[in-house]
Amino acid sequence: MKREFQLSCESTVDLPYSYVSGRNIKVLFYTYLVDGKELLDDMGQDENTLKQFYKYLDEGKIPSTSQLNEFQYEEFFRNVLESGKDVFHICFGTGMTGSYFNAIKAKDKLQNEYKDRKIIVIDSLCSSSGYGMLVDDAKDMFDEGVDYEEIIKWLEENKNRIHHQFYSTDLKYYRRTGRMSGPVASIASVLKVNPIMRLNNKGKIIAYDKAIGKKSAIKKTLDTMELHCDNGKDYSGKCFICHSNNLEDALLTKEKIKERFPYIKGEIKVCDIGPIIGSHAGPGTIAVFFHGDERVE
Repeated sequence: MKREFQLSCESTVDLPYSYVSGRNIKVLFYTYLVDGKELLDDMGQDENTLKQFYKYLDEGKIPSTSQLNEFQYEEFFRNVLESGKDVFHICFGTGMTGSYFNAIKAKDKLQNEYKDRKIIVIDSLCSSSGYGMLVDDAKDMFDEGVDYEEIIKWLEENKNRIHHQFYSTDLKYYRRTGRMSGPVASIASVLKVNPIMRLNNKGKIIAYDKAIGKKSAIKKTLDTMELHCDNGKDYSGKCFICHSNNLEDALLTKEKIKERFPYIKGEIKVCDIGPIIGSHAGPGTIAVFFHGDERVE
C-alpha cells in the first residue's frame, strides 16, 4: 500500500499563507517577542500584522526570535500522524537556526510510538523564500506522483543549488543591531553603499561585495544570477523575490530580471519577508532566489 504523506514546513518560508495552504502544505508557525509580548509570524493572514511589525522597527524596537522547541514539533507531527498520514517535514535551514535538531528529537520520540509510520525531517539549508522555493519544488514532485524516496534524494542533492542573493538599501538597522558601527553606517548611507550578500553552502549569510547605488546593486545581483543560474540568460527555472518593506525596489528588480531572463518558468513571485527573517535583516532588503550550480562556502 502506498504511503500518504503530509508535506509541511515552517512559517519562515516567506510565502503567502494563502499560497502554501492552497497547495495543501501544513505550516508550523514561529513567534517573536516585542516589548515582552509574543506575536505570531502569520504569513500575511492578517494584513495588519506585517505593517505593525515594520512599524516596530521604525520606532527603534528590536524584536527577539527563538527556536521552535521539541514539544512544538512533537505536537505538530502527532497531529499529522493522528490524521492518518505520514510526516514529510522540511525545516528552516540549520545555517539560520538550530530548530531542526529539536525536530529530530521529536521525530525520534514519536517513531517509538508509531513504529509502522514514516516521519521524515529534512534540513533545507535554505532561508526565506529560497526555503519556500525548495518546499514548492517538493510539492510539485508529490503532485506528479514521484516516490517519496526519490523526493528525499532530489532535495538532498539540490537544496544547495537554490541560490539566495541579497542586497540592502537601508543600513539603519545594521547600525541599530550593532552589525555595523555608527560612523561606518553613516558614511555608507551618504555614499549610498548597498551591501551585497548571499547564502553559502552551510546556509549562512555572507556579505561579499558592495554596490554604490540601487541600480548598481540590482546589476550586481543580476550579473551574479547569470553567472550561477542554470543556462545563463536562457534560464528557464523558477525565480522568487522577497523584500522587507520595500515593494518598489522588489518590483524594479523583477522587471530587470524579466528583461535579462525571458524564459523564466511561470510568473516571478514577489513575497514579503516576514517578521522572523525581518527581525535580522531589517527593512530595505531585496532577495532573489533561483536554481543554479552548487553554492560555495
